Amino acid sequence: MEPQSQNLKTAPFLTLGRFHISEDYGFLLPNPLMPLLNCQFLTGYREWRLARLVLSFITMGYVWQDGETQPKEILPRNLALPFVEVSRNLGLPPILVHSDLVLANWATRNPGGPLEIRNLDTIISFPGGESLRGFILVTVLVEKAAVPGIKALVQAVNAILQSSPDSLLQALQRLRVSIQDITGALGQMHDYVDPDIFYAVIRIFLSGWKDNPALPAGLVYEGVSKEPLSYSGGSAAQSTILHAFDEFLGVRHSKESADFLHRMRDYMPPSHRAFLEEICVAPSLRTHIMSSGNSQLLTAYNQCVESLAALRTYHLALVTKYLITAASRAKAQRTSHLPRPPQALEERGTGGTAVVSFLKSVRDKTLETLLHPSG
Repeated sequence: MEPQSQNLKTAPFLTLGRFHISEDYGFLLPNPLMPLLNCQFLTGYREWRLARLVLSFITMGYVWQDGETQPKEILPRNLALPFVEVSRNLGLPPILVHSDLVLANWATRNPGGPLEIRNLDTIISFPGGESLRGFILVTVLVEKAAVPGIKALVQAVNAILQSSPDSLLQALQRLRVSIQDITGALGQMHDYVDPDIFYAVIRIFLSGWKDNPALPAGLVYEGVSKEPLSYSGGSAAQSTILHAFDEFLGVRHSKESADFLHRMRDYMPPSHRAFLEEICVAPSLRTHIMSSGNSQLLTAYNQCVESLAALRTYHLALVTKYLITAASRAKAQRTSHLPRPPQALEERGTGGTAVVSFLKSVRDKTLETLLHPSG
């Protein structure tokens, strides 16, 4: 009996608090509504980007949860305030953008494995299942395919500054291969994304509240502004890749297209915008090649331009399949197993553009950039 009495003496008194049991509410969690999210605990750029990823997905899900006919017109302060604070810290607008959806939304299943779609996963998702996963991760692979091209661009700029034609020629050849690899990576959309699911299910969650008849006035960010604010939805034009290639190759777009593309730069991380500005003030590649009289450089330059135009033609074919043809199928009610697709942005991009005419214009202007041998 003695050991038992010793145990009784050392055992702590039984209290409810030790087990997170309330004296007043028992097993109920008292006042379960959490306090406002506090950004002061975020440390470092990567944590701010991850916080923005989460908040941007929650925002899009909240606004469009009941479809385009009943969008939420007010973002509650407990979401609006932290989202706006994180966005201001990162220099981005408070809406889901390409740098959230794609650039910060991927992870490897096996960290030591290859960067292939079977070894990748998204961090956060919307409705859309495997098609959404495919749409995001194929775009991740497009960004990865652009890496040699971005590095080649840097090599080329430095080669012009150092008057090194051999290095410049090598850089242009690497850029061409990278652009062709981007086109190849983009082709995986056909394998992993169902056009009807993209059109009827996924698209609305990428839509914004600027140039969108479903939310013509914009969205009120409670506690931030009493007036509605308008921001464009996610768009491939928010990727820095083609902006960088256009600036480097000297592609000049029509005023309407150029205005839209420059507006999309406001939806890029500031450091990526700064990279574009650096390319913009670098010595002109076109001028350098024309004044050099080097036929090899001219040929390599034109091959880059032709590859970029071919990429834009391929992108146009994809948009036709996933937007125009899918819209026709939805109208014919051949997709009755899916939700009624959004009508407000019918045949328009989620960024709000008349997407087919825009893509044709930027492709045609790219071809106009080709150089012709003098004499």
